[in-house]
Amino acid sequence: MRKLLMLALAGVTVLPLLQGCVPLIAAGAGAGTMMAVDRRSSGAYIDDKEIELRVANDIDTAFPGDYVHVDVMSFNRAVLLTGEVPDEQTKQKVADIAQRVMDVTKVYNEIRIGPPTTLTIRTSDAYLSTAVKTRFLDAKLFPVSAVKVTTEDGVVYLMGFVTQQEGDDAAKIASTTSGVVSVVKLFEYISKAP
Repeated sequence: MRKLLMLALAGVTVLPLLQGCVPLIAAGAGAGTMMAVDRRSSGAYIDDKEIELRVANDIDTAFPGDYVHVDVMSFNRAVLLTGEVPDEQTKQKVADIAQRVMDVTKVYNEIRIGPPTTLTIRTSDAYLSTAVKTRFLDAKLFPVSAVKVTTEDGVVYLMGFVTQQEGDDAAKIASTTSGVVSVVKLFEYISKAP
C-alpha cells in the first residue's frame, strides 16, 4: 500500500491497480485530504487540476499522434510544460495553446527540441519523482503537499508555495537523489510557513 501511495504522490494513476468500491472511496477521500493540507486555496487546487486537463487535451487535439510528447503540471494557475517536440515552431505553438486556456496566469515552457523520450526513460522519470517525494517524506523538513514534483529525462522540476529554507531543502533533497541529472526550482516564496 505504501508503494501505491508513493506512486499516487508522484502523479501516477493507481486506480487501475485497485479493485472494488472501498479503494475508490478512499481515493476520493484522499483527494479531499490532499486539498485540505495543500497551501493553495481549494479553488486554486481545483483550478490547477482543471487547467492540467484542459491544456493536455488542447495539446493532444492540436497535435495528434506520437511525434509530440508534452507533460503538463499546474500550480497556482502557473503551467509547467515539459517534454519533447520536433521544432521551435511547435514548441511555441504548444506554449501559446497553454497560455490561451482560461485561468492560466503564466507558462514555464521547458519543452526540449528532439524526439520523444522512450517508455524506459518515462518509467525512470516516474520512479525518480516517486523517490524524491519519498525522500521528502522521510526528511520531514516541510509538508510534502507544499511541493509538486515532476521529472523529464532525469531533470526534476519543483513547484509550490514554500519558504526560502523549504525551497532550498527540497532542491537539496531532489539534487542528491540517485539518478537525478539536475533540479529546476519554480517556487513561489512565502515569508513563513502557515
